[in-house]
Formats: sequence, structure tokens, C-alpha cells
Amino acid sequence: MFLVINLLQLTAYSLQLTALGSNMILDNLSVVLVESRGERNIGSVARAMANFGVSDLRLVAPKVDHLDDEARKMAVKASVLLEQATVYPDLESALKDCHYAYATTRRFGKYRADFLHPDSASTDLLPRLDAGRVAMVFGREDKGLKTEELDLCQRLITIPTCGSIQSMNLAQSVMICLYEVCLRHGELQGKVQGGRKLATNEQLEILFSHMHETLLRIKYLNPQNPEHIMRSYRQMLGRAGLDDRDVRILRGLMSEIDRVEAERRLLAGEGDDND
Repeated sequence: MFLVINLLQLTAYSLQLTALGSNMILDNLSVVLVESRGERNIGSVARAMANFGVSDLRLVAPKVDHLDDEARKMAVKASVLLEQATVYPDLESALKDCHYAYATTRRFGKYRADFLHPDSASTDLLPRLDAGRVAMVFGREDKGLKTEELDLCQRLITIPTCGSIQSMNLAQSVMICLYEVCLRHGELQGKVQGGRKLATNEQLEILFSHMHETLLRIKYLNPQNPEHIMRSYRQMLGRAGLDDRDVRILRGLMSEIDRVEAERRLLAGEGDDND
């Protein structure tokens, strides 16, 4: 009975999105699959995307042919999404034009904290679509996403389960996340960020690279493990949702620290680490 109610609710929201013009806002949502190993999984993801009005499929170094007959069979009428899908050599290039990215993971650890569940993630995500492109990133079927790939994303999503097998099938994970986005779509209509345009992932990576160099130079970071603190900054600033001006201000701060440190070294007769 519960399943029937959920399916009816899902159908109702799908119809609502169609009536509203589902791609009006969801055009800015991208689904990114990293090193997928199953043609059928990719096809099933395409079908799930079509169910909820999401059309931008990005494949990072796929291990199989996403245009294979098996993928097309699972996609059914969503084969066009497979044909329009773009392929990238790595996750960084796939996120280059994205202003915000959510990574999905089932693994918990030192650098994997502050998780969102799909329902709260969708509430956080939808207003950001008005400010620019947003990505939902899904990892390998067997190993998920690497820590350095999680670093490229601003927030982490985990899907809670209570069975003995905690990791879900790739297509099922995509379906649940997009279902929650669909569910929240109507609730957040009209709640935009006042035209605020978020910084792109490329701008953020330039900022983090600048921060890394500057904070190493002033010995704030441990040169043996600089990412220990940098990951905390990535998560903190990721939650803030930086725009272009925010990035310029923070880079200006780093530049001023660079200038003061250069003067200090000159007065102290110290050489520059870059010499």
C-alpha cells in the first residue's frame, strides 16, 4: 500500500512538473556518472532523468559504451539522453561550468562528514538552480567516489538504508535523489536567490589553489598533509555558496597576505620559497 501511494504521489508530481514546464528550472541540473561500468545502469539512469525532466547527462571516463544496445533497452524512450550525453576525461573537467556540486557517498570517515539526506539536499539544491548549473555526482558502482573527487564537490549526500546491504544500485540512487528534487520542486517555486550568480567550479578551484599556496607559505598548513585543513575550508565555503564577488574578496585577502608575507621575508632577510 505504501508503495502504491508513493507511486501515485510520484505520478502526480511528474504531471505537475509537465504542466509547469519541467525544464524551466531543471535545465540547470546535471547528472554526472563517474567511471560507470554497466551499460544497463547508464540506460536506467537516462530513463530516471527523463521521468523527472532532467536532460543533461555527463559521463566521466565511462568503462562501457553508453550507446550500446543494452543501455538503449533500459533507457526505452529516453535514448535521446544517451545520444546527447557528453563524455569527460575526469570529474574536474565535467564540473568546470558548474556553480555547485553534490556528491553521493555511502562511506563515512575523517574527511566525509556533514552529510545531507536526499530530501534535505533537494531543498538546498533547488534554489541554487536559478543561480547557475548544479551537478549531482554519482560514483563507481563498486567503489563509489574517491576522496579527491569528493573534494571537487561542495556538499555530500548519503541515502540512509537499514538493511544488511547498505550501498544502493547506481540507477536506484539517481532515481531517489531526482524523486526528492521533483517532490520539492513545487514547494520552492518563486524562492530564488535574487539573481545572485554563484561562482563556477573552475573559479572555486582557482581560489582553493591560491589559498593552498598562500597558507603553506605562511606555515599555516602542515606541508606533510595540507589537505587536512584545506578539506575543512572546502566544506565550510561550500556550505556558504560563494558567488563571483565572494571569490574575488577571498582571493584579494590571499593576495594581501602574500604581499605582507613577502615584505616580512624581505625585512627578515629570508629567501622566498619559490626562488
